[in-house]
Amino acid sequence: MRPIDAMEKKRKSSNALVGRIARFVQETSSSLPSDAEQALRKALRREARGSSARMVLETILRNVELARAAGTPVCQDTGTLTFFVSERLRRRVTPAVIGEAVALATANGWLRRNTIDSVAGRSIDSNVCPGAPVVHYVEVKSEEGGGGCDVSLLMKGGGSENMSRQFSLPDASIGAGRDLEGVRRAVLTAVQQAQGYGCAPGILGVCIGGDRAGGYEEAKLQLLRNLADTNPDQALAKLESRILREANSLGIGPMGLGGKTTLLAVKIGSRPRVPASFFVTVAYLCWAARRRSIAL
Repeated sequence: MRPIDAMEKKRKSSNALVGRIARFVQETSSSLPSDAEQALRKALRREARGSSARMVLETILRNVELARAAGTPVCQDTGTLTFFVSERLRRRVTPAVIGEAVALATANGWLRRNTIDSVAGRSIDSNVCPGAPVVHYVEVKSEEGGGGCDVSLLMKGGGSENMSRQFSLPDASIGAGRDLEGVRRAVLTAVQQAQGYGCAPGILGVCIGGDRAGGYEEAKLQLLRNLADTNPDQALAKLESRILREANSLGIGPMGLGGKTTLLAVKIGSRPRVPASFFVTVAYLCWAARRRSIAL
């Protein structure tokens, strides 16, 4: 093959990859995962007829159907885009390739112009600049639960990101020590503080331990799990179930208007820590659980 032919082949391959990732972004933005939709429908069946909670959930589910049919964003805040890319694809799925795909998705109207220069206060209309989108190279598992995948995308809106919390235990103000009971108290405190402001019903990704930055990374990775899965760690599985049950007994409900469904799921992981630190990090995700995984 002549060098010019090889270059042309490489260019076409790169363009195809950019286009595929851009479409992947659109699908993530416009089509809620089946497990999240099923959780919302299950929540709807629990709420009383004529209640505010039921009305909110019916509206949410109608919105989900319309967005999927039209291929338009399920929420106007298309959020922070966080890509988790398999380490083996570091040279192929580069930040530059992902940036081109995000810029294309934005130009096509699949993403809102949603990125602001924090110093100048101006809009970055392409949604692409150093630090945006966020790209992590890790080994990830698909949201459907079995085997590996190549790329996972989490789109997390600003309202839910604002409700994320990090605690340093012990914390006497909430009676939380450095144990799983302390973790429970910290997570439920985060739920109480969020109320309906994070567009409840929410989903919690939690990390026990780690450093401050790693705690948030792990907590967001937990949000990629299927909502119906069971934690392989029995102690964490019991804690997830207890926190979900207790959070849903608080009466906060969808959008904070009261009801039986404050959370759809709680997913907890852990990272090692140093003796001096015991962080509990809570990544709050709104009902619009826009996350998807693909194999390339």
